Amino acid sequence: MIVITGATGQLGSRIVERVIERVPAGEVGVSVRDAAKASALAAQGVRVRTGDFTDPAGLEHAFAGADRVLIISAAIRGDGAVAANQAAIDAARAAGAQRILYTSHQAASKTSLFAPQLTHAATEDYLAGLGVPFTALRNGFYASTLNYYLGAALQTGELALPEDGPFSWTAHDDLAEAAAIALADDGVLDGVTAPLTAPELLDFADVAALLSESTGRRVTRVVVGDDDWKAAAVADGMPEFAAEFTLGMFRAARRGEFAVTGPTLEKLLGRPARTVREQLAAGR
Repeated sequence: MIVITGATGQLGSRIVERVIERVPAGEVGVSVRDAAKASALAAQGVRVRTGDFTDPAGLEHAFAGADRVLIISAAIRGDGAVAANQAAIDAARAAGAQRILYTSHQAASKTSLFAPQLTHAATEDYLAGLGVPFTALRNGFYASTLNYYLGAALQTGELALPEDGPFSWTAHDDLAEAAAIALADDGVLDGVTAPLTAPELLDFADVAALLSESTGRRVTRVVVGDDDWKAAAVADGMPEFAAEFTLGMFRAARRGEFAVTGPTLEKLLGRPARTVREQLAAGR
C-alpha cells in the first residue's frame, strides 16, 4: 500500500489524484488531520485515516500496512517542524515501510537564509541516517507563491517588493506528477534527488514583464528596502513573524539560493514542465 500524508493540501491532493491514475485506489491510503475533508477520496476507495505529526501513535495507525509512505513536510513554524517530520518518519519506519519519501526543496541547506530550507536539510539528514531506502524530492520553488503578490500588483500597477534574485518557479501539478511516479514506479528516484525544477529562472522583474504581457496591463517592478517593506507589510496587517519569514525568502533569493534548475523533472515527466507564462495565462 502507498500512504500519503497531507492529502487534502495543495500538493498532497494533486499527488493522490496522480497516484490513483497509476495504481488501484484500494492500494492507496491517506493520512489527514481531518478525515471529513477526505470524504471524496474515501468514496473512490482510498483508505482514509486520521494522522497528525504531533501524535505518533495515531500516525502508526494511519501508516499501518504501508509499503511506501510519502511525508509532505510539516506546515509548522520553527524548530517544531523538524521534530514533526522526524516523528512521521519514525512512524513510517515502525509501520514497516520499505521506502520513505519526503517533499524537500531544491535549496535545502544548513546555511540557508530562508527558514524552511534548514528544516528540509535536517530532515534529509535524519532520513539518510536511518538505513531505510528513501527519496528526498528536491522540489523547485512553488510557482503558486507568486499568487501572494500578483493581485496587489495588478491593482496598483507596481510589483513592489524587496530586492530578490532568480527563482526556480515550478508548478505544483508537475511536482505532484513527479511524486506520483516516484511512489508508483520502482527504481525511479533514490536518495536525495537532483533539483526537480522547470527549466527557466525568473526574478520578479521577469515576472512583472510576463504579468504585463499576459494581462495587457503594465506592471512595473519596484524594489523596496527590507525595512520599509516590512514596516508597510506589518502596517497592512501581516504578523511581524510572517513579514520576517518572507524577508528570509528574498534574502536567500538575492544570494542565489534558488538560482538552480535541472533537466530531471522534465525527463521524469517525459514532457516540458509548465512555464510561469503558461500559469499566468491560465490564471494560476
